[in-house]
Amino acid sequence: MSSFFINMYLFLVFATLLMAANPSTSTSPASTKDRPNMLYQTWHVHAVNGLSNNKILLIHCKSKDNDLGERNLTAGNEFEWKFKTNVFGTTLFWCFWASRSDHVHAKFNVFLDNEDLFYRCNWKNCIWIAKDNGLYIRNIPENFDEYRYSWESGLGSLANVTIV
Repeated sequence: MSSFFINMYLFLVFATLLMAANPSTSTSPASTKDRPNMLYQTWHVHAVNGLSNNKILLIHCKSKDNDLGERNLTAGNEFEWKFKTNVFGTTLFWCFWASRSDHVHAKFNVFLDNEDLFYRCNWKNCIWIAKDNGLYIRNIPENFDEYRYSWESGLGSLANVTIV
C-alpha cells in the first residue's frame, strides 16, 4: 500500500475520532451553535461555601491523575481550579465535602463528560455550592441554583481530620 493511502486512511480515522468526541447534534438542551470545541476548552470548577453562621466547609477533590488536597473554606469563600478535558472524554473530578459543625458530609462527581452538566456550566464554569440543606450546582443559562445532592449524616472519612 502506498504512503498516500496510508496517510489518507490515518487522516480519516483521526477525523472520525474528532467528530465522535465533539458531536454536532444532541437532543439535550446543551445543543447550541455557540458550543465550544470540547478538545480545546478550558474548564473551571468552583467549590463555594454557602453555609450559614460562619461554618467552615472542608473539601477534598481529586481526579485519577490529580489530588487537589484538602481545603478549609470559611463562609462565603471558594476554591477554584481549571483544566482541559482529555481527548477520550473521560475526564472526571470527584469531591468529598463536609461540615463538622453540622456533622454531615457528601461525596459526589463535580465534573464528568455529561451534556446536561456542560449545559448547566455554560460550557466552561461549573459552580458547586454547599448550602445548609444540600449541595447545588449553579445553572448558569437559566440563572438559578439547582439542588443536586443531600448531605449524609456523620462525618465519613473526616472523623480524623482537623478543621482549623
